[in-house]
Amino acid sequence: MAFPGSGRAAQRYQAVGVASGIMDATPHRLVQMLLDGAVEKVATAKGAMERQDIPEKGRFIVWAITIIGGLRSSLDLARGGEIAANLDSLYEYMERRLTAANIENDPAILTEVGSLLAEIRDAWAAMPNEVKLGMPTEPAAVR
Repeated sequence: MAFPGSGRAAQRYQAVGVASGIMDATPHRLVQMLLDGAVEKVATAKGAMERQDIPEKGRFIVWAITIIGGLRSSLDLARGGEIAANLDSLYEYMERRLTAANIENDPAILTEVGSLLAEIRDAWAAMPNEVKLGMPTEPAAVR
């Protein structure tokens, strides 16, 4: 038996959990959370598309584009070298593809973008702890 308003209460509870997770998160973890969110939004948009729920599809595609835009704007192209430049191009490509998916109502494009995001997320998660914490990867020379 569901109680009236229980869905909204659960959403508020989840939002508080996310907010507290953000406050305690390292920069690496924040990016991980954004990637998780983008993957989730693309999957939700695909479900809405399959149900022919056009407003919901559009809302979640725009949300995914916004997250990807945030990831893209956080890149340090000056110091990030080739990796940052490649990510910038990939993020820009995903933004264009999501726009096309919305216009064309094509779930295959959402599958493509979801897979790309999942690959980036998995690679990000697989980084060694020294990199995640911003510590040097080689031991310092003994004086």
